Amino acid sequence: MSDSSLRILAVADVEERALWSGNVAERFSDVDLILAAGDLDADYLEFLVTIINKPLLYVHGNHDEKYVRNPPLGCICVDDAAYVYRGLRIVGLGGSRRYREGTYMYTERQMSRRIRKVSRQVRMLGGVDLMLCHAPVRGVGDLDDIPHQGFESLGEMAERWHPQYLVHGHVHKGYTSDFRRVRTMETGTKVVNAFGHVVFDVSVGQLSYGWKQSLVNRHTLKVSDELTAQEEGVLGAGWSYGR
Repeated sequence: MSDSSLRILAVADVEERALWSGNVAERFSDVDLILAAGDLDADYLEFLVTIINKPLLYVHGNHDEKYVRNPPLGCICVDDAAYVYRGLRIVGLGGSRRYREGTYMYTERQMSRRIRKVSRQVRMLGGVDLMLCHAPVRGVGDLDDIPHQGFESLGEMAERWHPQYLVHGHVHKGYTSDFRRVRTMETGTKVVNAFGHVVFDVSVGQLSYGWKQSLVNRHTLKVSDELTAQEEGVLGAGWSYGR
């Protein structure tokens, strides 16, 4: 890959046997970054980040309550936060629409509040290149039943900031006859359903955002699920894996 683009491996919802195998490092040797869009076993994420040996950023799915006690070690939680990796500005907003009591389930109003909060970091960085979510945008690859309805506020955020990509999971391939891996919003944002796994390339406008990047990344690492001090030092620069 050139310096102006990154190759992304995105995963969500199911642990695929083809990825949970010894040849995964060779198969994805050209990947620069791993993104996990929720509802995955912590051991699976730990395996991927260890074997592929590239940074793994994740958000919570609605079934990831076990992460509260046993988060995936060596990975970076970007839920409700921004993170810059090699010039790629990423914002994480996990969870699904609330259909019962749950740690990572939200009403539309709650999601809007989360977006307003993380938008402070987005403004500091001058925008966002990729939104990492669990639930989709309402009307863009979601379903009619309440548990799998998307959030209107995610769409409003994409309309405001025009990210290149919005990556989500939650809507499994078997849930609908109209499953599509990629959809495009009117604003030009490509919406990618990462169910299983998908690989794609994303353009990077500049390689660093200076002190703003450092401030945002350090804040995210500080609140990331059970990130150790040693891991913070390794991951903080955003260049340590496969440089």
